Amino acid sequence: MAALLAISGAARATIVERVVAVVGDRPILWTELLRRAQSGRIQIRMQTRDANIIGVQEQEMYKELLERMVDDRMEEVQAEKAHITVPPDEIDRGIANIAAQAQAQQGHTITPADILEEVARRGMSESEFRDEIRRQILEGKLIELRVRPRVHVTDQEGHSAYQHWIQELTDHETMEVRLLPLRTRPGSTQAERNVRMALAEQIAARARAGEDFCALVTQFSDDVSTRGNCGSRGPQPLGTLVQSIQDLVRATPPGTISNPTRLMVGPEEVIIIAMPMGESKVPSYDDVKNDMMQRALMDGLERGRRQWLQELRKNVYVDIRL
Repeated sequence: MAALLAISGAARATIVERVVAVVGDRPILWTELLRRAQSGRIQIRMQTRDANIIGVQEQEMYKELLERMVDDRMEEVQAEKAHITVPPDEIDRGIANIAAQAQAQQGHTITPADILEEVARRGMSESEFRDEIRRQILEGKLIELRVRPRVHVTDQEGHSAYQHWIQELTDHETMEVRLLPLRTRPGSTQAERNVRMALAEQIAARARAGEDFCALVTQFSDDVSTRGNCGSRGPQPLGTLVQSIQDLVRATPPGTISNPTRLMVGPEEVIIIAMPMGESKVPSYDDVKNDMMQRALMDGLERGRRQWLQELRKNVYVDIRL
């Protein structure tokens, strides 16, 4: 009986410690994946207690993390070939830089010990955290050696980064928007729809002529919930509005009246007159050119890194078994 129990125990150990991927002749083990996933698992469980949701989110995390570990393994091989190492003092400086950045953002003293304490709270040991920093520094050195020479940023790419940045600012910008909606009754004929549009055009013309927009909202708006608040739901991120209303607001200078526009809000057709409030203060491209060129460089390096890793995978045996 004792022999059978020993065999059973050995069998269970073999099943638990399984290979989840092979890169070249190097395996990635299930226990390695679990260690890297520990802090992520804690974060998932902090967000929900639903076992089904936890299971789905963990499986997605495992897949994404394993892909990252495959890339890490290939980078380690390339680092060995190039004789690139990361000594402990570089890892110490990396952690000190993280503390300095956090201190600049939060406005109070933050030390490397504080960073390690926060990391431990999130379920990662100091040795695991230092290993993560080592991987990031190693990757940075490899990118500088293998990817950076391929990336040449043009002024056009700087302008493209600027446009993306402006979009991000707009999406997160908190703005008050006053709306006067006129609903079109379901099943309305074209003639009836034209009458509603004619009314909207008259209202917009009256507002542009100087008539109080709030009074017009009170008189004509079909949105009862905002009729007493000048058509406004208060300041809110522009990105939270329906996309069609976002487009209308972006096309209308602050403090002016938009053209009446037919929009589909869900299954319902609504004619919207918008009056964005506040001033849009966006720096010119020339004012932020250096920052935009740096953003374009970082984007180019990330694209170059992905392309480089794809090229490596063509010449390395990779077997994902998860």
